[in-house]
This record gives sequence, structure tokens and C-alpha cells, in this order.
Amino acid sequence: MLAGLGWSDFFADQLYADEAGLAAIRIVSVHRARLGGVDAEGPAEVALPPKTQTGDYAVGDWVLVDPLTRLVARRLERRTLLARRLGDGSQQLGGANIDTLFVVTSCNADFSIARLERYLALANQAGTSPVLVLTKADTAADAADYRARAGALQRDLPIVVVDPRTPAAAEALAQWCGAGQTVAVVGSSGVGKSTLVNTLAGSTGQLTGGIRESDAKGRHTTTSRSLHPIAAGGWVIDTPGIRTLHVSEMAEGLDTVFAEITELAPLCRFRDCTHAHEPGCAVQAAVKAGTLDPERLARWRKLSDENSSNQPVAPGRGRRR
Repeated sequence: MLAGLGWSDFFADQLYADEAGLAAIRIVSVHRARLGGVDAEGPAEVALPPKTQTGDYAVGDWVLVDPLTRLVARRLERRTLLARRLGDGSQQLGGANIDTLFVVTSCNADFSIARLERYLALANQAGTSPVLVLTKADTAADAADYRARAGALQRDLPIVVVDPRTPAAAEALAQWCGAGQTVAVVGSSGVGKSTLVNTLAGSTGQLTGGIRESDAKGRHTTTSRSLHPIAAGGWVIDTPGIRTLHVSEMAEGLDTVFAEITELAPLCRFRDCTHAHEPGCAVQAAVKAGTLDPERLARWRKLSDENSSNQPVAPGRGRRR
């Protein structure tokens, strides 16, 4: 049934009466010139109308298709959308209609608080529920320290420590991978993302690479996005390793990551307080009282400034500086 593919009332309510004869298909892969789909019967052919680009579609999208011509009639509204701005201002679609985003990092040199805050802002802005997945804990001298530092990243953030090579990893993440649920896996190259996808899917369909011992970085092994069935009944999207994650159009996502700062801001004397030097600043008072880490505040300011400077502008008006 379509429900097993992630179909819900959210999508059913978008159908018009005259679309009863169209087939609902979920996009499982996006290539340069074609789309791959799946329906309740299995793999389903999808053809694009003339002058339509595959870049307008994301893995996880739901489309309505004419059963005779196989042409896409229209794409349904997305419930969630994982997307990021590239350095040139263009947008890259990472996946649509994702319930949970597994942010994967390892207990070694890859672990970066500043980078993880960016991933969490991305997850929050997309409308997904983030889960932090720690790998390679068996190689760390003090894995508990990594978990403690991760616990301060975002309020009520679920943290799971797994060995992605073992079936126990699938068991630890099972509550987010049930029938009809869709998860995506993001993180740097070499942290075990593709290995985790293999374990969740119960197969070895994804290629994995080795680790350079000198810097704990892995070889880049996933080069495209694709949707795979999970043995537990859900679906998982693997994504390429992200080398640089620009913060843009993520104001709400940042507010969630830095909730302790967001909640203090209305208590400042001035409405436009920058939390840097103004008198009566509740945020600076918290820093002086020792209840707010000054380094955390500095990272919030850096990301907030980056988000403001990277806001897209109307065509022909140039980028903001």
C-alpha cells in the first residue's frame, strides 16, 4: 500500500477530483536526465514533460503520473524539504518528505561542535526531527566526553552511539525507521553514513571506502542521492558528504539550536540588542552569571551574521554583502 511508501493524509488532501485517474509515485532517484520512481507495485516508470528539468525534483517527492504516457502531471506539495545554498547562491535539494534526519559524526577528529550546529540548523529549518548518531566510539579514548559535548548542542536532542557495521545499529535506530517513515543520513565523508545505510537496508547496495589514518577522513563514496527501503519497513536517503555547509535562510533553524539565547533575547532592554555591549542585555548577563557559554554565544553570532549576509535577493539586484 502507498502508506508503506510514506503516503499520508497530507498528500491525499492535495488531490483534486479530476485527478482520480492519475497514479501516485514516489521519486527514489534523481539523475541528470531522468527520474526513478516507485509505487505500491514496485519500481515505476516516470517521464518528464518537455522543458522540465530533473533539478526541480528531490528524492522523496510525490508526483502524480498519467498511467498511459507515464508523464508527470504535477508534483505534490512537500511536507518537509532538506535543501542548502551553495557558494554561488544556487539551491541544492537533498531530499523531500523526510521525517527524521540522522546527523552522523564520529568520535575522532571529525567531531566538530561548530559544524554540527550547522547540520542541526539545517535539519530544523527543513522541518525534520534531528537525531545525532555517534560512530567509532570504540576507537575513542573517552567516548563519554563526545556524548557529553553533543548533549549541549540542542535542547532535547536524541543522541545514539552505534557501530554502523553491526545489526545492533539498526535496532538502536528502529524507533525512527518503522513502516512508512522516511529518514535521511547526512554528515562528513568517512563517518560511516553509507555503512549505516547498508545496515538499515539490510544489504550492501551502497559503496563504502576506507579511512585515512592521518586525519580520520574517509574517501568520498556516495555521489548522488537515492531512496532505499529499510528492512524495518521505512525508507532511507543517503546523501554525499558535505564539505562546506553555508548557512542561508536558516533563521528559524538557528533559533531552535540556540534556544537558550533565543529565549533570553526578549528580556533585553533594547529590542534590537546585538548581545555584544548594550546595557541591560539579558544574554550578556547570563554569560557573566556563568549560565551561558561565551563560546556558544560567539558561534551563534557568527552563524546569525552569516545567515543574514547570505540571504538571496531578487534577480538583477546583486547579492547582499
